[in-house]
Amino acid sequence: MFNFDIVAGGTVREILRIRRHEVLDLVGRTYRLHEAGRTVNPDSCFLRFPEKPDSRIIALPAFLGPESGVAGIKWIASFPKNTESGTPRASAVLILNDYATGYPVACLEAAAISSARTAASAAVAASALRPEGHRGKTIAVVGAGVIARTICDYLHAADCVPETYLVHDLHEPSGQALAEHLRTTQRLPVSFTTDLAEALAADTVVFATTALQPYVTTPFRPGQLVLHISLRDLAPDVVLGAQNILDDVDHCLKADTSPHLAEQATGSRDFVTGTLAGVLNGDVTLDAGRPVVFSPFGLGVLDLAVGAFVLEQARQDGTAVAIPDFFGETRRW
Repeated sequence: MFNFDIVAGGTVREILRIRRHEVLDLVGRTYRLHEAGRTVNPDSCFLRFPEKPDSRIIALPAFLGPESGVAGIKWIASFPKNTESGTPRASAVLILNDYATGYPVACLEAAAISSARTAASAAVAASALRPEGHRGKTIAVVGAGVIARTICDYLHAADCVPETYLVHDLHEPSGQALAEHLRTTQRLPVSFTTDLAEALAADTVVFATTALQPYVTTPFRPGQLVLHISLRDLAPDVVLGAQNILDDVDHCLKADTSPHLAEQATGSRDFVTGTLAGVLNGDVTLDAGRPVVFSPFGLGVLDLAVGAFVLEQARQDGTAVAIPDFFGETRRW
C-alpha cells in the first residue's frame, strides 16, 4: 500500500521506443473508453506568467475509471524560448494515484509520455481518417521539434508511410534535423522547404508548432487530411471550411484554440463533425468531397493510460526505482 516508485526519463523513453505498437493500441482503446463515459477528464488548469506570455505550466488531472484503479495528474511546462539554447520546450512529471486509497504510487518523468500519447493520437487519427492509407501521398510536417519527430515515428509504426515527406520550420536547422531523422529512420525521400504554401499543399499536413495565434488563412482542398496537433495554427474560416474531428468537443472548444475561435465567430458548434472515437466506432461518416481537420486538445486520460503502462513495464523489467519510507506517517495512531 505504501510503495512508491520513480521511473526516470531514460527508462520511460526506452520502454516507449520498443513498444510503439502497444501504445497505439492503448491510445485507441482509451479514446473509446472516454467516449463511452467511463473516464473522468476535468478541465486542464493553466498557470500563466504575465512577463512570459508564451510560457505556461498546465495541470491535467484524470481518472481512468474503477476498472483500472488509476487516477493521477500530469504537470507539464511549455517554455518555447528554451529552444533558443537547444533545450527542449516541454518538461513534465506524471503522478499516479491508487483509486482504492488515494495514495500516490509513482512519479514518472513525463515529457516522453506526453509526446508519445500526442504522437500516437495523431497516428491513430491518420489511420482512421485516411483508411485507404498514405502510399503514394506526401506528408508535410509544419514545425520540427520533439513532438513532430515523435509523430513521424508513430506514423511509421502505424504504417502511415507516404511516398515522400516535406518539412517546414521557421528555424531551418531544426527543419533540416527532422528531415535527416526521417531519412535515417524511415529511408524515405525528404525535402525541407522554406515555403509554407508548398507544405500546406501536401496530401496530409501535420501541424506541430508553438503558434499562439492563427496564421493559416488558405482553405484546404477536398481530400486533404490535416493533423492540427498544435491547435492554434488555423484561422476560423479554414476550420469552418473543413470537416472537423476533435478528441473531446467540450475540452477542445476553449483556450482560444482554432476550433474555439470558430465557435466564437459563429456562435455555434455546427462545424464539428464528431470525435475521433466516433470515427473509430463507425458512428461518424466523412465526406470525401471536403478536407478533414483533426484537432486534439490532449486528454489527461491518455497520459494516465500510457503512464500506467510504462510503470507496469518498468516494474516488470526491474527498472522502476523504489523509494523506501517515502510516506512519513503510515499509521493514524
